[in-house]
Amino acid sequence: MEQTELSTDTANKVILCRAAIAWRANAPLSIELLEVDPPKACEVRIKILSSGICGTDLHILEGRNKVPLPAVLGHEGAGIIESVGEGVTSVKPGDKVLMLPLPECRECCFCLHPKGNVCVKEDVLSPTGLMLDGTSRFTCKAQKIHHLFGTSTFTEYTVVHEIAVAKIDDASPMNKVCIISCEVPTGFGAVFNTAKVTPGSTCVVFGLGGIGSAIVMACKASGACRIIGVDINEKKFPRARALGVTDFLNPRNLKKPVQQVVVEMTGFGADFAFEAIGLIDTMLINSGRTLKGSFLGEYKTRDCIPKLVTDYLQKKINIDPLITHTFHFERINNAFEVLQDENENCIRCVLLF
Repeated sequence: MEQTELSTDTANKVILCRAAIAWRANAPLSIELLEVDPPKACEVRIKILSSGICGTDLHILEGRNKVPLPAVLGHEGAGIIESVGEGVTSVKPGDKVLMLPLPECRECCFCLHPKGNVCVKEDVLSPTGLMLDGTSRFTCKAQKIHHLFGTSTFTEYTVVHEIAVAKIDDASPMNKVCIISCEVPTGFGAVFNTAKVTPGSTCVVFGLGGIGSAIVMACKASGACRIIGVDINEKKFPRARALGVTDFLNPRNLKKPVQQVVVEMTGFGADFAFEAIGLIDTMLINSGRTLKGSFLGEYKTRDCIPKLVTDYLQKKINIDPLITHTFHFERINNAFEVLQDENENCIRCVLLF
């Protein structure tokens, strides 16, 4: 994707652009004209070039994840800085960046702790839908529109706090690296940072969608000798096998609980089990085992995610197999249909602006 030239006459002005707005749950997104305010102090305004569609966005539209609505959804985006507010020092207009659903302020106790990454300024666990000053930068039809997780990437322009932006290499292909802001670190980090999968181990992965597929790739890279993939959609199995899955289970075809079958297959249970669906029922716990949660792969986002982009550019990691579909932004509702269609075998769909 070529570098996009940005106009210099938009700074300090409201930008009118297209955005996909979720007015309410259980309804399609609506393409509307959105007024995007200039960035305030320590904020940046970004021209979005690509955005991944995450399962979390779908769960919000289905009403399963509650966030303030109406809102501009999307939290997995890549773009170019259009303008910056007062006090911004880490990025400048023209920089290529990723937007981070989990910020890193580099000041709070969690950011300063060697192993902490849940910054106190996050807006994911109990989302307010507002910027850090308690207001919104979006207006549509004279109504204020909420943000999502401090990012909001289903729009041609967005405003993000500086602590939720990571500058990336100028050579980054912007039609692909958007997934490194969520899907890739969540999956890779669960394996490399949280579980620390060991060579020769047996792993079971519940859910072979975007996050699950990234987990499979990381398990294989860690030297796991057996990777059991669990999913109700068998059309995902051929692609998952190419990524490293050695055995497959479809819970719909089993006469026993899948956990029991896994124990019987392995003799004692898997060494590492990853739940990539978001359901308590699929968690596999046996006596003597440890249950750990992982939030964006335990990566310190601003410090570590740009390094993942560099690793991709240097061919140390390959994220290309994780993107199976691309759509132009105005077809966003079609993209969500593909995500839910078992016949499409969608791992990750990327929107191009």
